Amino acid sequence: MAKRGGFPGGMGGFGGMNINNLMKEAKKMQADMEKSQTELANKDFDATAGGGAISVKVSGQKVIKEIKIQKDVVDPDDVEMLEDLILTCINEALRKVDGAQAEQFGKFNIPGLM
Repeated sequence: MAKRGGFPGGMGGFGGMNINNLMKEAKKMQADMEKSQTELANKDFDATAGGGAISVKVSGQKVIKEIKIQKDVVDPDDVEMLEDLILTCINEALRKVDGAQAEQFGKFNIPGLM
């Protein structure tokens, strides 16, 4: 006689996984993600442009903490070059933060997170 009602596997469709274990795993993953976020936020990322003429330090929260410009790159007749070097340097530092975030949170493998 066939069994009537219920779900395949007899455990609500979770393939035999206990819902309490599932909740424990979710809480552990949340704690790990929060720890990763804190570690990333406290980390600094450096970038340079123009052969070291410009350097930028950015936090893991994408806050610019420092910009250093070598005196010899400052040319009042070529402000556009200096602006381009600064933009290039800042964007590279921000790309490093994005890369670190992708690496850090990619290990959690949650669809739609990144």
